[in-house]
Amino acid sequence: MASSKSRQRALARAKTERQIARRAAAARRRRQWQAGIGGAVALTLLVLAVIWKTGGFDPEPIRASECAWTPIDAGNGVTDVGKPRTNDIVKNGVKTMTIALGQGNVTAKLDPSKAPCTVESFTYLAGKKFFDNTTCHRMLNDSLLQCGDPSGTGSGGPAYRFPDENNPPPAAAPSASADPSAPADTNVLYPAGTVAMANSGVDTNGSQFFLVFKDIKLPPNYTVFGTIVGGMDVLTQIGTGGSEPANDGKPKTEAKISSLTITDVAPQEDPTPATSAPASTPAPSSAPASPSASASSKS
Repeated sequence: MASSKSRQRALARAKTERQIARRAAAARRRRQWQAGIGGAVALTLLVLAVIWKTGGFDPEPIRASECAWTPIDAGNGVTDVGKPRTNDIVKNGVKTMTIALGQGNVTAKLDPSKAPCTVESFTYLAGKKFFDNTTCHRMLNDSLLQCGDPSGTGSGGPAYRFPDENNPPPAAAPSASADPSAPADTNVLYPAGTVAMANSGVDTNGSQFFLVFKDIKLPPNYTVFGTIVGGMDVLTQIGTGGSEPANDGKPKTEAKISSLTITDVAPQEDPTPATSAPASTPAPSSAPASPSASASSKS
């Protein structure tokens, strides 16, 4: 009898020990699981903190357009052909602009690195044949020819405006020896061969431009975007005819653009140098007017 009770007690102890062992194993598994969860949470929090500190949760920035085309209302000679692209603007290399006039071709080298938005706009408008069959409506001081207005009135252009680029630097301050009573000359030289935008004020560029075939001094308000490399004789021929009224009016010799094209190749430059004002005759210190589009074309 005693031995039977001993065996029962031994079996009970073994069962209890097995239960204790199972509970201990379960407890270890819980601790391991909890430790794993805790580590994963800690790692997740660390990753989130790094992402937050580096701006990973900030919204995707809205990138500003590289060129801004401000729309204007139709009317007053405005011709709506849409607007150029605003991004992926070409900012290097050179382009060739060829202007076919009745007297011959004028070729200019355009520089996107200095005036990318202006060159982009001209390339776009040329592709729309915006300038084809238009007349250069103005000649100033027998020195420059102004073109680019489909209406031929001086107030026309596309249905957008864009900011100035690459304007000449302002005139230097007068020297200490200069006569303080004399009016300050704020004009700067636009040498023969300059291709620049006409405008009606700051940041009102559209499609009107001017071709300088004789040195002239003007305010530093006009975007320079190219250089004439061929056809200066064509412009000089038109300039020789004068304008009506004289010095600032419509060219007496019609200057009609049959086509204006722009290609992505460097131009073949004319070996004949551009005609400048003779060394003995300095360029005029001022001009009675400036190459501007009509105020009615402002945006």
